[in-house]
Amino acid sequence: MNYLKNVVTLRLDRDKCVGCGRCLEVCPHGVFSLTGDKTIIVDRDACMECGACARNCPAGALYVKNGVGCAVGILNARLGRTSSCCGEKQACCCTCGPGAESGGPDRG
Repeated sequence: MNYLKNVVTLRLDRDKCVGCGRCLEVCPHGVFSLTGDKTIIVDRDACMECGACARNCPAGALYVKNGVGCAVGILNARLGRTSSCCGEKQACCCTCGPGAESGGPDRG
């Protein structure tokens, strides 16, 4: 999945990270990895800015401003297009969190 390069607002404060791995569990695009006892960002440009990681981080180590990636997902759902990673008709990709299902024919 390719999004706009170098525009993602995702930030990680490794000093706050407790290494719980929740961000890895909720991220639908494999943006994160665990190294030792801390999370690292391995593919920032894959982030769709859904905000699931920040909402689920118990330490407040992640920041992301919901933005372009999630908006594109919502627009595609309203147009009846399917998600390119899972084929579901949702406002955001896969199980990232936000989004009511969208009806309509698949124009993907």
